[in-house]
Amino acid sequence: MDKLHFGIISSRSAQLQSATNLSARTLAGALLLLAVVLLASQQAAHADDQDAIDYRELIMKELDAESAALGMIVSGQIPPDSLSLQAKAIASSAKSALKAFEPKVPGGEAKPDVWSKWDDFVKRMQTFAQKSEEMAKVSESGNVAAVTELMIAALPCKSCHDVYRVKKK
Repeated sequence: MDKLHFGIISSRSAQLQSATNLSARTLAGALLLLAVVLLASQQAAHADDQDAIDYRELIMKELDAESAALGMIVSGQIPPDSLSLQAKAIASSAKSALKAFEPKVPGGEAKPDVWSKWDDFVKRMQTFAQKSEEMAKVSESGNVAAVTELMIAALPCKSCHDVYRVKKK
């Protein structure tokens, strides 16, 4: 083989090797970028899950506080001036409560049974929202005794928590 052909072959070989190295570097870079994107999306999904749990727990704590305030009114501890306001707040939060569980993100104080018995859980939450709305409408009259009668049906917290919430220590 003469020097000219050897030089062309050698030059072609160097070009192929250079292209192969470039392709390998490009592939390695692409794989690294893919790994970073996947890790970032996994972290974002975890953050979204935690946000869903935090929101759900916030709604439930609001319901607890609103129920306690209504309890103080019907027990006569404080004047009934805000009877309707508190009852309407409970009705509004009751509607939000089911929505807060709809992302179906396990965790927090919710037992896995919430999602494995979803139909029963939804039925209970819908009944809760409906009864709370009825109580809110009755509260507009300012009749504390009528609201007191409806509270037991409207606020079945314990019966649901016994089944679907992790027991507090």
